[in-house]
Amino acid sequence: MFKRVYVEITNVCNLSCDFCPGTRRAAGYMTPERFRTAAERLRSYTDYLYFHVMGEPLLHPQLAQLLGIAAETGFRVCLTTNGTLLPDKAAVLASASSLHKVSVSLHSFEGNGGGDPAAYLDGVLGAAAQLCDRGVLCSLRLWNAGGGDRRNGEILSYLSRALGLDVSSLPADRLGNRKLADHLYLEPGARFDWPDPEAPEQNVQFCHALTDQIAVLWDGTVIPCCLDAEGRMALGNLFSHCLDDILAAPRAQAIRRGFAARRPAESLCRRCGYARRFNR
Repeated sequence: MFKRVYVEITNVCNLSCDFCPGTRRAAGYMTPERFRTAAERLRSYTDYLYFHVMGEPLLHPQLAQLLGIAAETGFRVCLTTNGTLLPDKAAVLASASSLHKVSVSLHSFEGNGGGDPAAYLDGVLGAAAQLCDRGVLCSLRLWNAGGGDRRNGEILSYLSRALGLDVSSLPADRLGNRKLADHLYLEPGARFDWPDPEAPEQNVQFCHALTDQIAVLWDGTVIPCCLDAEGRMALGNLFSHCLDDILAAPRAQAIRRGFAARRPAESLCRRCGYARRFNR
């Protein structure tokens, strides 16, 4: 069992954030038929599907149908979005019994040049209120500390005014996360370097890939984690092979053994800025 499986329902995005590497893969959307196949083949491996890798999941024209299939197959869905489309999709999300959590990357605001944050944050908070009322967890992420965080003060001030509290003075857990209201949280984090085959090695020792998580791209390609934007570490295809066979293949086994020994087997893994946080 994995704690989560990332499913990229589309790699198409409506923004071009300066912190995101984007992808040169062919653009596409996972069809409902293929999503059902993926869900059925993943059913015995996890209880949580995360609509995330590349792309903006709220752009998927059949999002409601995918969420319905997730419910039919017994999954809880966590979804990561830049938040720009939340006002238009709030009703769809609020009506989905499978939806467990929505994470909003507020750092995408500055990542696209900013402007006046009021309209953007109004839309995010309005949609979050609807979802929280339905018991859906909503996380407002500011994962940009150490770079790209010049507008965070404006964002925090706006949230304080809108919610009628001093966000910065709220108690934080060991990760710095703050509870803003029932089911609504603020999650800060450091900006990180995406794995890049041209970058220097990052002294990575460990990652939860293939232990706690795997990812499936929109075309069915199985990869070890959600940061392999180009699918360079393709392990197989979920639409043509069973996951047991994919995970038992030599490349997947080498990746797992490498992390267990604190010696990552893949060159790309050794160049992942995010994975450094797992070093002992």
